[in-house]
Amino acid sequence: MVIKDAKFLMSNTRIELCPAPDKPEYAFIGRSNVGKSSLINMLTNQSKLAKTSASPGKTQLINHFLINDEWYLVDLPGYGYAKVSKTSREAWRKMINYYFQQRENLTCVFVLIDSRHEPLKPDLEFINQLGTIGVPFVLVFTKTDKQSNTKTDVNIAAFMRKLKETWEELPQIFRTSSTAKTGRDEILNFIEEVNLQLKQNK
Repeated sequence: MVIKDAKFLMSNTRIELCPAPDKPEYAFIGRSNVGKSSLINMLTNQSKLAKTSASPGKTQLINHFLINDEWYLVDLPGYGYAKVSKTSREAWRKMINYYFQQRENLTCVFVLIDSRHEPLKPDLEFINQLGTIGVPFVLVFTKTDKQSNTKTDVNIAAFMRKLKETWEELPQIFRTSSTAKTGRDEILNFIEEVNLQLKQNK
């Protein structure tokens, strides 16, 4: 897929104010500092399309971008912030759950995992939450350039073993580096293929 046009549409906290659900929608989410904004900017070939918050956990908005006038890319507020109050966490949980359950054109969620870490509880809990709701998702292991390929392999293998404890079928995975642009073609080709399938099934 060639990204010819990527533009910011809107930010909001209410699902009913999101753009009309007339195009496939792909949402990106992950923990603090997982590299979500960098990945979105890398995918769209724009250095400042997605903005990084100076205070992780403060941005609690659903951000919509229109790509090639064909599909929506959604930047969701992250999870797992220790410094955010319980009230804020609960508000986030309700908003995200409502989005996942009510957004009828949501096609796939890209769950970003920092490849430098061993399996972390917030990531595993969030993935299990997606399974409970029944939302299609894939895993994106970020920052692979920050360590050796061997270390990345070890951490990804450990993560997938942990998932096997509760999942019969494991999700598709992507390895990315926003700096080296690793994984860009793979993710965009995946989205292109899914969009094509959706058109054929109409």
